[in-house]
Amino acid sequence: MTLQNREEISILIRTFYKKVRTDAFIGPIFNSQITDWEFHLEKLTDFWYTNLHFVKAYKGNPGKIHVDVDQKIDNTVSQEHFGKWLQLWFETIDELCTGTHAENAKIRARNMSTGLFLKIFKSRENRKK
Repeated sequence: MTLQNREEISILIRTFYKKVRTDAFIGPIFNSQITDWEFHLEKLTDFWYTNLHFVKAYKGNPGKIHVDVDQKIDNTVSQEHFGKWLQLWFETIDELCTGTHAENAKIRARNMSTGLFLKIFKSRENRKK
């Protein structure tokens, strides 16, 4: 797949989150926080479609969502969690996808994971004040 359309992105997202949900390290976080997986998968398909094709399909605030999840699980989200997420993301892309959009999905995921973790870290610091 070359991730040229929403259908291909949906296949990537669904395959990836099957791995996430069963992963011993990050699965419990996702499974404890997501109650409607179908809604979540559709929202993330929109998110990645927007990010890869610059089409306004996604509406939301990923930074706030990740900060909220971290707070709900006693500020235990770590860099290692983001690292595992990236490992599974890259693995799934490499198994299913080729081309520019696939490489962009890796680059953007790496950048997003850094940005999201920094938001979590700053939020923890702000709550201490």
